[in-house]
Amino acid sequence: MRGNLDALVKHVQSGMQIAVPVDYAGVSMAMTRAMIKHGAGNLDLVCVPTGGLQVDQLVGAGLVRSVETSAISLGEAGGAPRFNHAIREGTIRIKDATCPAIHAGLMAAQKGVPFLPMRGVIGTDLLNYRDDWMVIDNPFNVDQKDPITLIPAIKPDISIFHCPMADRFGNVWIGRRRELAAMAFASRITLVTVERMVDKSLLSDEMSAAGTLPALYVTAVAEAPKGAWPYGLWGEYAPDTDELLQYAKLARTPEGFAEYMARAESKCSQ
Repeated sequence: MRGNLDALVKHVQSGMQIAVPVDYAGVSMAMTRAMIKHGAGNLDLVCVPTGGLQVDQLVGAGLVRSVETSAISLGEAGGAPRFNHAIREGTIRIKDATCPAIHAGLMAAQKGVPFLPMRGVIGTDLLNYRDDWMVIDNPFNVDQKDPITLIPAIKPDISIFHCPMADRFGNVWIGRRRELAAMAFASRITLVTVERMVDKSLLSDEMSAAGTLPALYVTAVAEAPKGAWPYGLWGEYAPDTDELLQYAKLARTPEGFAEYMARAESKCSQ
């Protein structure tokens, strides 16, 4: 379904679990701003597998209840100030994870099974903090103890990301960003913003078909040029490092965060 940002953001309701991508994989900052304006709160964010500016702004706007992630940072701009403040104040819940664990949870949802097993977290202190992860003995090894961790399926209500293009049939080009496909396969609703719409079917061209997410897995698409800004988008434009540094400086205080968000909204509406 083709729409606009206002139509897309209406899908986001209070209490939903929202999956968002890592900063280099197509973050929809256009939808971030729309979500803040929309105001649906008590969101449970799942970072695939890490988060940054998008998460920090949603936390700063008071819309987040919990974050499941393996890391949150602004990269070269340093720590995520509003996220770090919320953790110190105890106003959001953090669900520590690892990159493989988050991908395992999404894969379980994609396959329609309740969990997937993995070994990588055995021996770490993460198991002390994740009561939803279960360690059992490998039932196929009867000769000796062989612990294995069961990671429950992650089934987001909504996945949100930004891509270079979509066609008029609702197919979306994700290129090599297969984590975006994993998010869409696991989620009930997938909302995508794109730089541009094209008339020709992306699935009809051998050069684009392999990197295309079929419309079957896409709920709605909206055109939003420069929709990842100030992040970059592969093959389109580079990150605006100066803007990220400015945000990191201003957002250290609630007042500075509000000032930055007002300025960014004005800049994007021009």
